[in-house]
Amino acid sequence: MKPYSINLNMISRILWAIAMVAIPVTSFRWFPFLGEGTLVRPMAVYPLALLVPLIFVQWLREKPKLNWAGVLIPLGALILFIVTATIFGFVIDPLPMRGQTYTGRTIRALATLTIGLAFFISAIWMNRNEKDLRFTLRWLFVGLCLNLAWSGLQAVTFYTGLLKKEVVTLWQLSFSMRELVRTNRISGLSYEPSWLAGQLATVFIPFLFASILTNFRLTRLRWLEPVLLALSLLTLLATYSRGGLLTVVAAAGLTFLFLGRDVIRAVWNWFISGFRGRAFDLAMRIGLVAAVIGVFIGAFLFLSQKVFFRRLWETRASSLSEYVVTINAGARGAYAAGAFAAFEDHPLTGVGLGASGFYIYQNLPDWAQTKLTEISRQLDPGNRSYPNPKNLYARLLAETGLIGFFLYFAFQFYILGDMLSLLRFKEPWTRFAAVTGVFAWVAITFYNFTQDSLTTPNIWLIPGIMVGISAALQSKTDH
Repeated sequence: MKPYSINLNMISRILWAIAMVAIPVTSFRWFPFLGEGTLVRPMAVYPLALLVPLIFVQWLREKPKLNWAGVLIPLGALILFIVTATIFGFVIDPLPMRGQTYTGRTIRALATLTIGLAFFISAIWMNRNEKDLRFTLRWLFVGLCLNLAWSGLQAVTFYTGLLKKEVVTLWQLSFSMRELVRTNRISGLSYEPSWLAGQLATVFIPFLFASILTNFRLTRLRWLEPVLLALSLLTLLATYSRGGLLTVVAAAGLTFLFLGRDVIRAVWNWFISGFRGRAFDLAMRIGLVAAVIGVFIGAFLFLSQKVFFRRLWETRASSLSEYVVTINAGARGAYAAGAFAAFEDHPLTGVGLGASGFYIYQNLPDWAQTKLTEISRQLDPGNRSYPNPKNLYARLLAETGLIGFFLYFAFQFYILGDMLSLLRFKEPWTRFAAVTGVFAWVAITFYNFTQDSLTTPNIWLIPGIMVGISAALQSKTDH
């Protein structure tokens, strides 16, 4: 191999490692040309901006040879239609709102999509085999450890008084757009607690869960994955994020149901064997059941400390809209409903990427304008903020119509097919990768109900990693 190829490959791996360590920082303060209203600012964009040109140069030189991933076909169709729908949006050309124009919002939206695609393509390129996967995870776990350490520092600040909140806030503002959360909820290196919960659910916990389920260890320290999983779950609880908790429970349950049947059978056989053996074996199994029940009760009691969490079951709402408002989900529902009105006006092509915000305020439900303080503040003539749907599916329907919506799901189900195809190779590491992929795919599906950003690495990273591995293995099989 020529020296320049070795250097390019080495530099690419260094940049990829830096990007993985930087993944937890989602609202990096030091970004040029961005206003205060731009909250999604992944720090990993910096090393990625250097990595993508290197990938392009390596692709031109075919060092290493590119394995074309089939998923690029539905992805290409989706991107092509998004551009087409955005061009159609110029015909609609909504009136400017609060200093925002259609052209400006479109350029901004296409830029965020480009950043998301950069994460996806880079993940495909940098992950082709078990060695690449282990390299990625080594540095991703470094980022996770930093995230957990900062979360622990926040917990010490909130609950012990050993550190002054003002001092830790200054530390956090040195790299983040957000100060410490005033409600004493853990946000880690992310912008807010729900962002941290979503990150844990879609990026870190899938790998740790799959490691335990498949008994596949990523390092020589066999205790590392269980400890990191336990700490991640404790941190998830400390975010008090209802969406994040639901996402993890749903993803873990469905993944365990479909891909953990061997484990379920083995655990069941082990459990019932205790009733035919010694009294000690029976007592151990009963104690284990009691411990599991105790963990769930303890988690429930811990979460019940927050009023907004108790409202899920304590409310006396007489209608669905009243219940949504009572549990502090009214604003999200109102924004999604406003965006859906844009879809109703332009059901096939939508109003163009990034343009749904022009239609939200004028189509808010009546109950939202009278019962929600947040909405009242947004409707104040002096407010200059631009609204967003806060739901990726509502955004896709509003901005790309039914065609774009179905193309997106064609892309997603193609990714799921690539993930499941890894099970055919009958190797421990490919089964681990498949379980990780399925967990992440389910988690991302739920996660997208609570966010609408195309920039966040959460929805691109693990899908890209699994597609890259699948494409490389399929290429070897074909040859």
